[in-house]
Amino acid sequence: MPALVSSQHRGTINWLGGVPDRQFSLRATGADALMATFPGVADDSHSGLTRQSCSRVTALYPLATDIRNTRQFSILSVEDMDKIAQNMGLNSVDPAWLGASMVVKGIPDFTHLPPSSRLQFPSGATLTIDLENRPCNLPAKVIDEDAPGNGKAFKAAAKDLRGVTAWVEREGTIRVGDTVRLFVPDQRAWARA
Repeated sequence: MPALVSSQHRGTINWLGGVPDRQFSLRATGADALMATFPGVADDSHSGLTRQSCSRVTALYPLATDIRNTRQFSILSVEDMDKIAQNMGLNSVDPAWLGASMVVKGIPDFTHLPPSSRLQFPSGATLTIDLENRPCNLPAKVIDEDAPGNGKAFKAAAKDLRGVTAWVEREGTIRVGDTVRLFVPDQRAWARA
C-alpha cells in the first residue's frame, strides 16, 4: 500500500503569481503559467533551495540559520479567501495583496491539509505541502494601498484561512485553469500521549 493515496479531491488553478522583490513589496504579480523547478520559480523572491530561518522555527534554530526552503510557494484557496474578505468586510481579497503564488478552487478545508500532502498537476509537477501559512501583518501595507484602512484587519480575519506553504518535489509547468489532484498521507492521526 502506498504511503500517499489519492484523496479523490480535484481543484482548479484560479490564479498564479510571484513576488519579484519582497524587500520592496510583498505584492505579487499575476502570471498565466509558472515553471516549478527544484529551487522554486525563477525570479520569485520565495525561491531557493535554502532560506534563512525566521520566527516560525525559533524553537529549532536561531534566527537567520540556513535551512531547507519549504516555503517556495504560498498557496490559498478561493473559498478561504472569500471568508477572509467577508471577515474584513470587503467584497474580495486580491491574491496579489498577500504575496500569493497560487490560488486553488474546489479543495475543501484547504488551509488544514495534512503536512506532506501532495498537489499534482497535468505536467507532472508536484508540490509537497509543508505547513499552514499562519497569518502575519506583512500584507497590511499592500492591502492599505488598494483598500485604505483595511490592512490592520487582515491578520485576525485570516486566522485558520491563510493557506499553506509548499516546495517543489517534481519539476514541471503549472498553468491557470489546470486541474490539480490532491494526495494525502495514508496514516492515522498522531495520538498525543
